[in-house]
Amino acid sequence: MRTVSALVRHEARLLVSLVLWVTRRRHGTDGSHGGDGGGGVQAFGYARGQGATMFAFAFVCVIETVAMFVLLRDWPTVHLVVLVLDVYTIEFVIGLHAASVVRPHVLDVNSRSLRLRYAAHVDLRLPLEKVAAVRRELRTTHERTEGELALAIGAQTTITLELTEPVAHFTLFGRRRDIRLVRFHADDADTLVRAIRQLIAPERTAPSARPSPSGRPG
Repeated sequence: MRTVSALVRHEARLLVSLVLWVTRRRHGTDGSHGGDGGGGVQAFGYARGQGATMFAFAFVCVIETVAMFVLLRDWPTVHLVVLVLDVYTIEFVIGLHAASVVRPHVLDVNSRSLRLRYAAHVDLRLPLEKVAAVRRELRTTHERTEGELALAIGAQTTITLELTEPVAHFTLFGRRRDIRLVRFHADDADTLVRAIRQLIAPERTAPSARPSPSGRPG
């Protein structure tokens, strides 16, 4: 029953994502269409590198649907079942891409948090005080490692986050994983890395408030 509920919620998120995609809106960015949602909220997309692949896959599914429609027209029952499955597959593929577009990563300056997302599968909030280090790092291979979460797009990640302590991440079916390192992709990785560094290490850019040896403020 738990698995069925998780799948229903996932399908609902895909359908909502399709509606948001058609209406050119984003989820969780204060209605922003651009990179900055206002009020200290910045959205960073990650779907640019997979768009061509997803639409090519959807096109192949459409061709298959047409072919099966012709081949199975003399078997009405089988024809109907296959048609429903083919249409669902097309909707699923487009929904995945739509979810990736309308559910970007979100950096919230006000709450000092980073919300990492991957289509309708992953939605992980990280308090910035738990980020020990962030770096721009291109990786094209990702082995499943305990305590590591990899959100690859097009088989690559471009940013690595090291955490000061484990953070709970729950999979699509509710299984808990304790994460200490996150690798993910952002289309504008350099800008996101700079923004995170400015928030997790403000003392590096703030002027010193220590008094000078003469007793006057430095």
